[in-house]
Amino acid sequence: MWDKATTDDDWSDQGEPHPWWDRYSEPPMCAFPRFDLAEMGYVLPMMLEATPAWREGYTRILDELARRYVTFWGGIDWNTLIGPDPNVDRYPPEWLMVAPEHLRGRYSLPGWTGNGIEPWGLQPDPVGSDGNLFYRGWLNLLLGMRHYVSGQPTHTTPFEVSGYQNRRFEWTHQRMAQFISDQLAARPQGAHCENTKIWPFCMSASGLGLKIYDSLLHTSLNEPFIDWIAFAKKHYMGLDRQGRIDWVAFYYDPIENATMTFPGPVNGYSALCLLHYIYPQDPQLGIDLYESAMRQLGWSNPKVPVVQLADDPQMLSIALWMARELGDITSWERLRAVSESQFEPKYFGEDDSRFAFWLGEGGQWPRGQINATMLMIECAEPGAWSRVFNSTNTAIFDEPTVRDVDYPLIGIRRTHNDTKHRVLEIDTFAATPSRRGTPTSLTVDNLPHDTTILLEIDNQASDSWRRSATGAVAIDLDIDSHRIRLTYP
Repeated sequence: MWDKATTDDDWSDQGEPHPWWDRYSEPPMCAFPRFDLAEMGYVLPMMLEATPAWREGYTRILDELARRYVTFWGGIDWNTLIGPDPNVDRYPPEWLMVAPEHLRGRYSLPGWTGNGIEPWGLQPDPVGSDGNLFYRGWLNLLLGMRHYVSGQPTHTTPFEVSGYQNRRFEWTHQRMAQFISDQLAARPQGAHCENTKIWPFCMSASGLGLKIYDSLLHTSLNEPFIDWIAFAKKHYMGLDRQGRIDWVAFYYDPIENATMTFPGPVNGYSALCLLHYIYPQDPQLGIDLYESAMRQLGWSNPKVPVVQLADDPQMLSIALWMARELGDITSWERLRAVSESQFEPKYFGEDDSRFAFWLGEGGQWPRGQINATMLMIECAEPGAWSRVFNSTNTAIFDEPTVRDVDYPLIGIRRTHNDTKHRVLEIDTFAATPSRRGTPTSLTVDNLPHDTTILLEIDNQASDSWRRSATGAVAIDLDIDSHRIRLTYP
């Protein structure tokens, strides 16, 4: 993640993103690099549970993701896919599956944003538009995670978004969140993503962005989304005779009055794609959706093999994550066996210091979208995702904090602040193995002024520290695995 985020590339209309940004997965809907940006950020606030005192690396990554998101390439679909799709009658057969059967051959597929289509007309601003909810919804979520990870309330800081024909539009996080909330309140059916489609998927992600905003700023902007859930249960989901969820709408087009649902067990995918976003907001609905999907797909039935009915490994990764969240051991073991055998997990890079799932595709770079959701399992404990939104730990910003780490040469594996006994523990490792033994230093600040400092490194008393500023000390060490114990009685 660090390599991708901090390697400079040009996302303007005169450039092109580095090819490792995923604009290849899940065509035609999600084959845009913006989805890699949004999903790559998910694991970072989850990782705070392991290193609550060290956050600067995560903040830097999130800054780089947000910087790219508001560029030409971040909104390339809204800014270039104008009006009806001229190739509407020439889609490959496999793409037609995601269109209502009676509209095939004359209906723009998901992924064609159709800026300019009535009833909205051409709208140059990708944020302040009637459609394009998925753009601002995920940007709002990304900025919320950045606020949480950094502890820096930048919701009133202006930023510019690149729109149609490179026009620039100024927004703040605060204005955008309010705009989303007001739009959802005005449209109980839901807001449009591509004109003129309402997606439970995009609505749920937008609600989650409002939820973290509310958690951090003590507002109530997410209330219209909670109301929408009740609407969605009635209009975008159906129950069987036993009261279980039997089908979920993939999307609804109010202009065509058409609900897109997949036939038979494939409909389980419409439920799976909602889980990351619904479960932290409505846990019981998340459980019901999961059980419906697993039942329809047969993935929870130990008597039959796990079969992926769609060429979309990310759906299996979501089910794997949810199985772990719920302690569904049988399904976890079945799906984990598939991911281990088919997703090609392996180390790569210098001294095998990088890790990714390669999917057996033999490409030069691993796919970003599938890795984003798999890392939510690999890099955090069960429940961490929900705790980001429901138990935001803002106390960490008042505690001693580790800064100025020479990452990615040296890494921070774990930190723990024992505020009762006034002890900070820091576990380091050689993130770049070839630099092991090289001298380095790090800073601990947010300490009580003029406090006594006792330092141990690897269980040995050490005097390799110095006061670097008021309430801050610098610690000298070498790049390697170390256990640092700093006491400030």
